[in-house]
Amino acid sequence: MTTAPQPAAPARPAAGRSVPGRSVPGRSVPGPRQVRGRGRVGQTFVYVSLVIASLVVLLPLAVVFLTSLKTSEEATDGGALSLPGNWLNFGNYATAFSDGHMLTAFGNTAFILLFSITGTVIIGSMTAYAIDRFHFRAKKLIMALFLIATLVPGVTTQVATFQVVNSFGLFDTRWAPILLYMGTDIVSIYIFLQFIRGIPVSLDEAARLDGANSFTIYRKIIFPLLKPAIATVVIIKGITVYNDFYIPFLYMPSQELGTVSTALFRFKGPFGAHWENISAGAVLVIVPTLVIFLFLQRYIYNGFAQGATK
Repeated sequence: MTTAPQPAAPARPAAGRSVPGRSVPGRSVPGPRQVRGRGRVGQTFVYVSLVIASLVVLLPLAVVFLTSLKTSEEATDGGALSLPGNWLNFGNYATAFSDGHMLTAFGNTAFILLFSITGTVIIGSMTAYAIDRFHFRAKKLIMALFLIATLVPGVTTQVATFQVVNSFGLFDTRWAPILLYMGTDIVSIYIFLQFIRGIPVSLDEAARLDGANSFTIYRKIIFPLLKPAIATVVIIKGITVYNDFYIPFLYMPSQELGTVSTALFRFKGPFGAHWENISAGAVLVIVPTLVIFLFLQRYIYNGFAQGATK
């Protein structure tokens, strides 16, 4: 007798594997369509978030730029996003630049930036070098004091700070904000500290064997190797000082000592409700910062990334 061939048993999936689209006891495995659907939803959410964030940033800038090209009647009667009748109407910029004393404001701002950033780089790098390379009992206490100082609101200490600045005879001079800006913040120290920790101590030891002292090691070895950190601190501190309004307005009330921020604030006096002139002045203040940031933004990101991985 011949036996009929038995049908082959269905193949079972190997242990630890699952068939796409089928459920396994204890868990459900999404199929290819479900995976693609979730990916599209996540991608759509990312794009929508980016579009909303771009509108929040670019919409006010577009309103300011369009208003700066309008006439007084167009700025008063038209809407915020209405287009100007003449796209080459640069008369508002000339009025804002001359009547707003913008040339003097840019000169005062450049003078303050030069000395403030130079002092911040020197003091911050020296402080970070001393904290990282020297061992002393009050080392942790000093770091704690720096952190505590950042938690204290600056407004609460302005009365005492103003009295100190006034006692030195620096009130209503350009040296008052320079002195205050040169007080290095913890962010600059942290950036320098992260880079210095990545510099081998063997370089210091080799220099000491050649007879170099601590200051020579800092000047000839440490400081030249801090170029990425210096670029990062210069950009961050420069943008902060450039945009600051409170300190120049409080310590330099004279009009001839105005910076770009205080000069823009004083536009409300002579121009009143002439928003086309005020918008033109705002564009003149925004353009230098925007151009510098676009050209140097990679140094900011690289500085933070390199400092975090060292």
